[in-house]
Amino acid sequence: MRPTRPVVLVGVFVVVALLSWLFVRQTYSGMWLVPWTAIPTVLLLAVGEAYTGWMTRARLARKPGTKPVEPLAVARLVALAKASAYAGALFAGLFGGFVLHTASLLDKQTPRAEFFVTGGSLLACVALVVAALFLEHCCRVPGDSEDPRPD
Repeated sequence: MRPTRPVVLVGVFVVVALLSWLFVRQTYSGMWLVPWTAIPTVLLLAVGEAYTGWMTRARLARKPGTKPVEPLAVARLVALAKASAYAGALFAGLFGGFVLHTASLLDKQTPRAEFFVTGGSLLACVALVVAALFLEHCCRVPGDSEDPRPD
Protein backbone atom coordinates (compact mmCIF):
# COMPACT_ATOMS: atom_id res chain seq x y z
CA MET A 1 0.00 0.00 0.00
CA ARG A 2 1.39 3.39 -0.98
CA PRO A 3 1.19 6.47 1.24
CA THR A 4 -1.60 8.91 0.49
CA ARG A 5 -0.41 11.76 -1.66
CA PRO A 6 -1.60 15.18 -0.47
CA VAL A 7 -1.75 16.39 -4.09
CA VAL A 8 -4.51 13.88 -4.81
CA LEU A 9 -6.44 15.07 -1.74
CA VAL A 10 -6.12 18.69 -2.89
CA GLY A 11 -7.38 17.64 -6.32
CA VAL A 12 -10.41 15.91 -4.79
CA PHE A 13 -11.08 19.02 -2.70
CA VAL A 14 -10.88 21.41 -5.66
CA VAL A 15 -13.04 19.31 -8.01
CA VAL A 16 -15.74 18.69 -5.40
CA ALA A 17 -15.68 22.35 -4.30
CA LEU A 18 -16.24 23.55 -7.85
CA LEU A 19 -19.01 21.04 -8.48
CA SER A 20 -20.61 21.89 -5.16
CA TRP A 21 -20.39 25.62 -5.88
CA LEU A 22 -22.05 25.15 -9.28
CA PHE A 23 -24.85 23.12 -7.71
CA VAL A 24 -25.36 25.47 -4.75
CA ARG A 25 -25.34 28.52 -7.03
CA GLN A 26 -28.31 27.11 -8.96
CA THR A 27 -30.35 25.72 -6.06
CA TYR A 28 -29.40 27.73 -2.94
CA SER A 29 -32.80 29.35 -2.36
CA GLY A 30 -34.57 25.99 -2.15
CA MET A 31 -31.92 24.20 -0.10
CA TRP A 32 -31.99 23.15 3.53
CA LEU A 33 -29.91 24.82 6.22
CA VAL A 34 -26.56 23.18 6.89
CA PRO A 35 -26.49 21.74 10.44
CA TRP A 36 -23.80 23.00 12.80
CA THR A 37 -23.39 19.54 14.34
CA ALA A 38 -20.86 18.52 11.68
CA ILE A 39 -18.24 20.74 13.31
CA PRO A 40 -17.92 19.01 16.72
CA THR A 41 -18.48 15.57 15.21
CA VAL A 42 -15.66 15.87 12.69
CA LEU A 43 -13.38 17.55 15.24
CA LEU A 44 -13.90 14.64 17.63
CA LEU A 45 -12.99 12.23 14.84
CA ALA A 46 -9.85 14.26 14.11
CA VAL A 47 -8.80 14.29 17.76
CA GLY A 48 -9.42 10.54 18.00
CA GLU A 49 -7.32 9.80 14.94
CA ALA A 50 -4.49 12.09 16.07
CA TYR A 51 -4.43 10.45 19.50
CA THR A 52 -4.52 6.99 17.93
CA GLY A 53 -1.59 7.96 15.73
CA TRP A 54 0.38 9.23 18.70
CA MET A 55 -0.24 6.02 20.66
CA THR A 56 0.48 3.79 17.66
CA ARG A 57 3.79 5.52 17.04
CA ALA A 58 4.79 4.92 20.66
CA ARG A 59 3.76 1.26 20.46
CA LEU A 60 5.61 0.67 17.19
CA ALA A 61 8.73 2.28 18.65
CA ARG A 62 8.35 -0.07 21.65
CA LYS A 63 8.55 2.71 24.18
CA PRO A 64 8.60 1.55 27.81
CA GLY A 65 5.15 0.97 29.27
CA THR A 66 3.46 0.22 25.96
CA LYS A 67 2.27 -3.10 24.60
CA PRO A 68 3.42 -4.28 21.17
CA VAL A 69 0.88 -3.70 18.45
CA GLU A 70 -0.38 -6.43 16.13
CA PRO A 71 0.46 -6.00 12.44
CA LEU A 72 -3.16 -6.56 11.38
CA ALA A 73 -4.28 -3.76 13.72
CA VAL A 74 -1.77 -1.41 12.09
CA ALA A 75 -3.05 -2.38 8.65
CA ARG A 76 -6.60 -1.59 9.75
CA LEU A 77 -5.48 1.78 11.12
CA VAL A 78 -3.84 2.60 7.80
CA ALA A 79 -7.07 1.72 6.00
CA LEU A 80 -8.99 3.96 8.41
CA ALA A 81 -6.51 6.78 7.86
CA LYS A 82 -6.72 6.54 4.07
CA ALA A 83 -10.52 6.43 4.12
CA SER A 84 -10.70 9.37 6.52
CA ALA A 85 -8.30 11.44 4.43
CA TYR A 86 -10.34 10.96 1.26
CA ALA A 87 -13.68 11.44 3.02
CA GLY A 88 -12.37 14.55 4.74
CA ALA A 89 -11.19 16.00 1.42
CA LEU A 90 -14.53 15.17 -0.21
CA PHE A 91 -16.62 16.78 2.54
CA ALA A 92 -14.22 19.74 2.75
CA GLY A 93 -14.89 20.30 -0.94
CA LEU A 94 -18.62 20.08 -0.37
CA PHE A 95 -18.47 22.67 2.39
CA GLY A 96 -16.00 24.72 0.34
CA GLY A 97 -18.60 25.09 -2.41
CA PHE A 98 -21.08 26.43 0.13
CA VAL A 99 -18.46 28.85 1.47
CA LEU A 100 -17.68 30.11 -2.03
CA HIS A 101 -21.33 30.80 -2.74
CA THR A 102 -22.32 32.32 0.59
CA ALA A 103 -19.21 34.56 0.73
CA SER A 104 -20.88 36.86 -1.80
CA LEU A 105 -24.11 37.03 0.25
CA LEU A 106 -22.74 38.11 3.64
CA ASP A 107 -25.05 41.14 3.82
CA LYS A 108 -28.05 38.84 4.39
CA GLN A 109 -28.58 37.10 7.73
CA THR A 110 -29.24 33.49 6.67
CA PRO A 111 -26.36 33.23 4.15
CA ARG A 112 -24.04 34.84 6.71
CA ALA A 113 -24.95 32.17 9.27
CA GLU A 114 -24.50 29.50 6.60
CA PHE A 115 -21.09 30.96 5.75
CA PHE A 116 -19.86 30.57 9.32
CA VAL A 117 -21.32 27.08 9.76
CA THR A 118 -19.91 25.80 6.48
CA GLY A 119 -16.61 27.58 7.07
CA GLY A 120 -16.29 25.89 10.46
CA SER A 121 -17.21 22.56 8.92
CA LEU A 122 -14.60 23.10 6.21
CA LEU A 123 -11.92 23.77 8.83
CA ALA A 124 -13.00 20.69 10.81
CA CYS A 125 -12.70 18.56 7.67
CA VAL A 126 -9.21 19.96 7.03
CA ALA A 127 -8.30 19.01 10.61
CA LEU A 128 -9.60 15.49 9.92
CA VAL A 129 -7.44 15.20 6.79
CA VAL A 130 -4.37 16.36 8.70
CA ALA A 131 -5.08 13.91 11.55
CA ALA A 132 -5.61 11.08 9.05
CA LEU A 133 -2.31 11.83 7.32
CA PHE A 134 -0.62 11.92 10.74
CA LEU A 135 -2.14 8.54 11.67
CA GLU A 136 -1.00 7.06 8.36
CA HIS A 137 2.50 8.43 8.94
CA CYS A 138 2.60 7.00 12.47
CA CYS A 139 1.72 3.52 11.19
CA ARG A 140 5.00 3.23 9.30
CA VAL A 141 7.49 0.83 10.74
CA PRO A 142 10.42 2.74 12.27
CA GLY A 143 13.33 2.77 9.86
CA ASP A 144 11.15 2.37 6.75
CA SER A 145 12.32 4.44 3.82
CA GLU A 146 10.01 6.57 1.72
CA ASP A 147 10.78 4.57 -1.45
CA PRO A 148 9.82 0.89 -1.02
CA ARG A 149 11.83 -0.12 -4.12
CA PRO A 150 15.42 -1.29 -3.55
CA ASP A 151 18.26 0.54 -5.31
